[in-house]
Amino acid sequence: MNTDKIYAEQLANEYAPKDTSKVVALRKLDARAKRPAMIFTYTLGVISALVLGVGMCLAMGQIGSGSTFSFVAGIITGIIGIVGMSVNYPIYKRMLEQGKQKYAYEIMELAKEISEN
Repeated sequence: MNTDKIYAEQLANEYAPKDTSKVVALRKLDARAKRPAMIFTYTLGVISALVLGVGMCLAMGQIGSGSTFSFVAGIITGIIGIVGMSVNYPIYKRMLEQGKQKYAYEIMELAKEISEN
């Protein structure tokens, strides 16, 4: 197998003009299948990281009164943030799979049309 030839063809395909509407439609369908999972994942990840940070600040006494109650509340808040970050990837995988299943038929048909030409 000539890997240089494969690489050259792949690179040429990347730079070849793709102004056909079918290729553009295929890219849009692919993005539409993946976008909801990405948006949800980034949002949940950022919120969970912020919740963890608030919990750490409460536990270390940077915010709050520095009492035992603030410490316990900080630990509980931090655990909630850790749980949010822990479930983020499995939720992402499930949402991505659902999005792919939803648009799989359309993407496969369009890809078959493009590859036949």
